[in-house]
Amino acid sequence: MFEIQRIVQTALEEDIGLGDITTEVTITSGTTARAELVAKEDFILAGIDVAEKVFKTVDSTVDFERLLQDGCQVRKGEVLAWLRGSAASLLTAERVALNLMQRMCAIASLTRRYVDAVADTKAVIVDTRKTVPGLRVLDKYSVRMGGGRNHRIGLFDGVLIKENHVAAAGGIAEAISRARVKLPHTLKIEIETRNVDEVEQALAAAADIIMLDNMSLDEMRQAVELIGDRALTEASGGVNLETVADIAATGVDIISVGALTHSIKAADISMLFD
Repeated sequence: MFEIQRIVQTALEEDIGLGDITTEVTITSGTTARAELVAKEDFILAGIDVAEKVFKTVDSTVDFERLLQDGCQVRKGEVLAWLRGSAASLLTAERVALNLMQRMCAIASLTRRYVDAVADTKAVIVDTRKTVPGLRVLDKYSVRMGGGRNHRIGLFDGVLIKENHVAAAGGIAEAISRARVKLPHTLKIEIETRNVDEVEQALAAAADIIMLDNMSLDEMRQAVELIGDRALTEASGGVNLETVADIAATGVDIISVGALTHSIKAADISMLFD
């Protein structure tokens, strides 16, 4: 909760600065209004709580009546929430509230499309660290609202040995060995591999999760068969809505998709005065 409040406060400070000049010169003090947040297209809702927090941070007396909950399917024309209170406060909070919620809804909606595309397989759709700096907690929450799951939150909560780590450590076996010595038993070790030969090295070193990075479908199928139940498998690279079903059909356990948070188009939501 503290992290979300920090995001909201920072965004408001950036937008308002020394004051909302337009509102100050056009709206008479004491003017009240009622407004609605309305969907201008279909999407999966995420961020309704965040939007409320924005309005309440600007003015705690604003009445925010949510009509729908995060995670639900929204249809074009549906009203998400009613707002009542100071017209100036509503106008000052509008852009930040919409910016955050529109991004969150877009992430949730795109995630749902990926989740639906692999629904008949065992594959789980997860996000990556390719998020907007400062907004990660909101981005990853939105993925969950779309039915996906979160990969590690940051560098601090999971081990993912990538090709540059391997190069600097002197090889796959050495990198995993060093990690095994230093890590507590509660943390798993994931390593990135680029071909079947590297998969074999990762298996020999007893990696817990093996990432199959930018491999062809044939290579992934071969790797999955080779790994069996000795480690979890994660497909990464080259994943889009056209390829994700075929990737899932190779038998991988996890598919990580950077596009969930770095290549989205904001959902269309408006605030309209009644």
